[in-house]
Amino acid sequence: MSAQTRFSAAIASENKRGLAAVIPDVKCISPKEGDLLRGRDPVETAKQLVGFGAPVLSVVTERERFGGSSELLRAVTQAVDVPVLRKDFITSGDMLKESAELGASAILLICAIIDEKNLPALYEQAIRLGLEPFVEACTAKELTLAGKLGARLIGINNRDIVTLEKDGGGPSRTATLASGAPDDALLVSESGILSPKDARLAVSAGANAVLVGTALWQALDMGAMYRSLQVPIEKHR
Repeated sequence: MSAQTRFSAAIASENKRGLAAVIPDVKCISPKEGDLLRGRDPVETAKQLVGFGAPVLSVVTERERFGGSSELLRAVTQAVDVPVLRKDFITSGDMLKESAELGASAILLICAIIDEKNLPALYEQAIRLGLEPFVEACTAKELTLAGKLGARLIGINNRDIVTLEKDGGGPSRTATLASGAPDDALLVSESGILSPKDARLAVSAGANAVLVGTALWQALDMGAMYRSLQVPIEKHR
């Protein structure tokens, strides 16, 4: 296994165990729900999530609206031994280089915010830097674009990232779009996963993993919530 595929390999390993992977989102602020930390240390919580069984983590580094930072990413990658996704509005090669320097294993490339001409260049540069591109789509057209890139790690965002995910989207978007994803790609259902029922819907549609933030941070018992989202997966993409 190369360093560049550690993130997807960890998801595939969970699938081989018969479970959809749960990817916790280390997110300080939700534009829709407000402060998620409520006094908790995000790095210590990240370590706890790995202790609950998280095979990978996602860290939101956008500062202004989500309360993240590059410093947070560095602290998390140094504190845990699982692959970490940098989740941000990445639009430049400099951000890719920074991500690699901060210890990220994978980076988010959002089709909705990256010019179609620039996306392939960023995708290829990420690979050259040893980063695994996680390509996010929220329409059938964007899924087709992800397939043309050759993406093997694809996310369907159930909410509208352009409006900072303030809408009420849920896993029904994954259910609608999943059949358009490449058969050999690992598919992740992102955002709007609030319950085991939501996770089951996404997985039954073909998702290999669910990326969950707010529901974990707002849970009375984060560990119990995490375990409840580890739903069985019956087929592998």
